Amino acid sequence: MIQVSELSPNLRQACNCLVIAASVIVCAMLSLSRLPGMELLGIGPQWLLIWVVAWSVKRSPLQGAIAGLALGLIQDGMTAPHPSHAISLTLIGIFTARLQKQRYIQEDFISIAMIVFAMGLIAETIMGLQYGILGIKELGEIWLVNQRFALASAILSSLWAPAVYYPLNLWWKRMAALEQG
Repeated sequence: MIQVSELSPNLRQACNCLVIAASVIVCAMLSLSRLPGMELLGIGPQWLLIWVVAWSVKRSPLQGAIAGLALGLIQDGMTAPHPSHAISLTLIGIFTARLQKQRYIQEDFISIAMIVFAMGLIAETIMGLQYGILGIKELGEIWLVNQRFALASAILSSLWAPAVYYPLNLWWKRMAALEQG
């Protein structure tokens, strides 16, 4: 069996791109499904948000923004075009990338779960504000519904975050080590 370390740099880069694309596709497919045990009040985890956080934790705000925009457009393509998920996920990518400058943020399961929880609340608040600005719903109605929805979504996303973050982070660390060595 061929090890990744035995591949040429170009093949390793291609393999890395393939892993990234496959993980995005898996997260997008999971966001469309409601598997048993993955729901709370009829709400599932925000898989693409989890992926954006996992990506952005070790990258620049620009890279986080690009990932958030790309995954937001994917999610918009799978759901209603308004309000736009691209706006909230772009901002989540930027906010998460900026957190790496904070000394108290570590890259363990607890920190990632807390970051995903906070970013989930922020993303749902941004979506709620978009509903209000676009006049799709009344602000009072948004406030009542958004609280439960945002909290349930943030809790589930933070609980499932390690399932996405751990294998991707392990892969990216290995790729970085191969590039340096």
